[in-house]
Amino acid sequence: MDRDHSPFHAAVTGVGLVTSAGIGVPTAWERVRAGAGTAATGVPALQGTPADFGCMVADFDAAKAVGRKKAWRLDRSSQFAVAAAAEALADSGLDPSTWDGARIGVVLGNGIGGAATWEKQHNTLRDEGPQRVSALLIPMLSVNMSAGYVAMECGAQGPNFVTATACASGTTAVGMARELLRSGLCDVVITGGTEACLVPSIVSGFSQMGALSQRRDDPAAASRPFDVDRDGFVPGEGAAVLVLERVEHARARGAHVRALVSGYGASADAHHATAPEPDGRGAELAVRSALRDAGLAPDAVDHVNAHGTSTPLNDASEARMIRRVLGDRPAVTSVKGVVGHALGAAGAIEAVVTALTVEHAFIPPTANLESQDPEVELDVVAKAGRETPVEVAVSNSFGFGGQNAVLVLTRA
Repeated sequence: MDRDHSPFHAAVTGVGLVTSAGIGVPTAWERVRAGAGTAATGVPALQGTPADFGCMVADFDAAKAVGRKKAWRLDRSSQFAVAAAAEALADSGLDPSTWDGARIGVVLGNGIGGAATWEKQHNTLRDEGPQRVSALLIPMLSVNMSAGYVAMECGAQGPNFVTATACASGTTAVGMARELLRSGLCDVVITGGTEACLVPSIVSGFSQMGALSQRRDDPAAASRPFDVDRDGFVPGEGAAVLVLERVEHARARGAHVRALVSGYGASADAHHATAPEPDGRGAELAVRSALRDAGLAPDAVDHVNAHGTSTPLNDASEARMIRRVLGDRPAVTSVKGVVGHALGAAGAIEAVVTALTVEHAFIPPTANLESQDPEVELDVVAKAGRETPVEVAVSNSFGFGGQNAVLVLTRA
């Protein structure tokens, strides 16, 4: 993503959230601001498994969110995406009935696809035979379908695809959406990420890897990024959508611009399938690339929304990288203490939170950070949020396979 050009800014004119912190931006943002963890036992699909708690989107009414006739045809991950996109479009003030659909793109991130559908239909195949498998299995589980369904809802006929870079998927999607605007192919791109993987097979797989927290006695406090006693991440689910526009397009219609996506960088660790490069050298490439893309120096960064998974290796590696590249000036936070790790949706959720942070000049706290790891030599916001102007923010996302994606957001 290194180029010789003037910085290109994509305007964030609409945002939508479906998270364990709340359905809808106002509710979710309030809980993120408060730093209140959402992890709990009682996730229906996880009962009877060793890892039986997570950050579930409670009280999600699919029939209300997407319509009863559509809900049964969509996997939960696509339901989340459609609901978040509807909120983001309403927030943007755009009217799909009046736009040129060929100039509207959709780019969403998703890590695993329709996991709940896949698991349910596999059980049907095993227990009842192939004739009982749903004819909707393929369109419900395919990883691309969340973007397809969003396009169908609003008549977006421009480029339409899903990025799959593991836990960096949502951030990769936003970066690629910006590229569609920069190239001139689109005037508006609906972007973000979605994931619904609180199912036995997926969560058990993470558990067997030793990646999950074992704090069953206090699940709400289990995800504790950068804490000396962190012991793994808490799985989550949800979706986040941003409406990005060419700045001139947004200004021409008098849109409210929450923030600007001003830089994007991506890289690979080329190191290990699941473990981060210990010193974060691959992640460093992505951060430096994003800053160059934005035309900004490292000392311009006021805030970092960290990947901050609450795993011993990831947090240590990321902290070393941030300190080396950006120093100790930026105020750092991780929202995964509140919403857990929503995998392919995580980066999109964090991009929305970062946009709100820039807009409202308020950095949310890192939930459950009681005793900062002395090896984390950073200004990590904890206990309470911090009211402070944020002109430049960096949002980090890193995924299995060593895939790194970083956004730079700036004040409009």
